[in-house]
Amino acid sequence: MIQPLAYIHPQAKIADSVVIDPFAVIHKDVEIGEGTWIGSNVTIMDGARIGKNCRIFPGAVISGVPQDLKFEGEETTAEIGDNTTIREFVTVNRGTKDRYKTIIGKNCLIQAYSHIAHDCMVGDHCIFSNSTTLAGHVTVGDYVVLAGLVAIHQFVKVGSHAFVTGGSLVRKDVPPYIKAAREPLSYTGINSVGLRRRGYSSEQINEIQDIYRILFVKNNNVTKALDIIEAEFNPTEERDEILNFIRNSNRGVLKGFGQS
Repeated sequence: MIQPLAYIHPQAKIADSVVIDPFAVIHKDVEIGEGTWIGSNVTIMDGARIGKNCRIFPGAVISGVPQDLKFEGEETTAEIGDNTTIREFVTVNRGTKDRYKTIIGKNCLIQAYSHIAHDCMVGDHCIFSNSTTLAGHVTVGDYVVLAGLVAIHQFVKVGSHAFVTGGSLVRKDVPPYIKAAREPLSYTGINSVGLRRRGYSSEQINEIQDIYRILFVKNNNVTKALDIIEAEFNPTEERDEILNFIRNSNRGVLKGFGQS
């Protein structure tokens, strides 16, 4: 299933059922799992670890050397989980000595011209629309949707189930379960549509909404808001995820629209 016009380094580890189209280039330190398709003119460089049943479309470059002046040639990887689709001309850089790896999880869709820089950690079931750009060291949770032309500052964290609207500049951490929009990027509600699609009950969605009203609508400072939430809401997976995310934010979280 490997076309004769493709170049495959003899030491690359390619499963028998992988399909590789003409003019693809596969370097030495590469592993590709069963059922994966590699399109024409794809370049897969040293350090790539690609799972099963992935689809990588023409022009993509996987595991390129980091665009980081501190990179000193250390052995690092770029890992792509099973059933993930990488569309045309996506670039994924491998890690540096900070995390030693860049990771894209399982069942993701990374659309055309997107860039995922060194040491990024992307969860499962994420969708990045066209020309999404992640700077280095960005962490993205599961089920995150980034609309087209989103640009994320280095070291930012985006919580699970968040939605970021198109053309956004993400300079602060985006907590889980919310919708983020406007300029500067702000809380504009919870991602209720996405949560319903994923089986969250009305009770869970209402609780998440009540928590974020305390954080972003009632003009509490963050410390006071967290104390109120912990006192007034029983422990749940959603409550605790929100509290832990905000308490562990290094860059600080975005604000509600109009908050100073």
